Amino acid sequence: MAPSANLTTKLKVQLKLSIARLRMVQQRDEAMGKTQRRAMAQLLEVGKIDSAKIRVENIIRSDITTELHEILELYCELLLARAGLLEGSICDPGLEEAVKSIIYAAPKTEIKELQQVRALLGEKYGKEFVLAAMENSDQKVSEKVVKKLSVTPPREELVQGYLEEIARAYGVNWPRRAKDLGEPPEFVDDDTSNSPSDSQAQKASETSLSPDSKAALEREALSRATPPRSLGLDTPVHVNPPSPSTDNPRPRITLNSVELKPSQKMIDAGISKNSDSKKDGTSVDELTARFAALKR
Repeated sequence: MAPSANLTTKLKVQLKLSIARLRMVQQRDEAMGKTQRRAMAQLLEVGKIDSAKIRVENIIRSDITTELHEILELYCELLLARAGLLEGSICDPGLEEAVKSIIYAAPKTEIKELQQVRALLGEKYGKEFVLAAMENSDQKVSEKVVKKLSVTPPREELVQGYLEEIARAYGVNWPRRAKDLGEPPEFVDDDTSNSPSDSQAQKASETSLSPDSKAALEREALSRATPPRSLGLDTPVHVNPPSPSTDNPRPRITLNSVELKPSQKMIDAGISKNSDSKKDGTSVDELTARFAALKR
């Protein structure tokens, strides 16, 4: 039991070192990825599309490697958390995927600490176990790990998506598209516009119009000035409809026919329509004559 316990202790130490190294490599690759993306955006901006499409594959491969390192880091943390299950000579079924995935991926990475973990796992579980993991004969290796380690070139859709995302992140107009001018401005009604500049511009535009255009504008303004239909004959003031002629720019105001009758006060005072008496120098006949003149 002493050699097995010693092997487990070494394995735990190497797992901790592997986790630290994997995190450091991820941070390094992330910083390098930002620099590469900035250079890619410059290529797109100057129109070197073919060069950008070739170089963006390095960025895609770097991102895939970073995702692989994240998965391996999780497997190392899982083995470290369940170190008690590593005491036996047979791999626990709950740890088989993590152990075989590390054995399968370690030779294909640059993490030396992870390769030491692989060597210790091979020493613990035997050569046949390591061979089965390397060939993935029992399909116990994580499918994600196998896919991340494949050497197939990225699809055209993935390359295009990467380029568009990089262009959007760095404000590059690619693919070339028309600029969005936004919604058209809303026109403000003349009644709600009170600025002096608007009135001056309106006067300047009216002076440059032809006589026919001026007449049309005046007719439109007069139509807006038409009184409401509720103004009936029961009121003493009546506004005629505006004339279409430009000689009458304003509506003409007339009085409806009103039958003049002496009021009760006038009758009580002895004033009638036929009397010659005057009150304050004005007779009823004179008032009638004035109203008749107004009607004409």
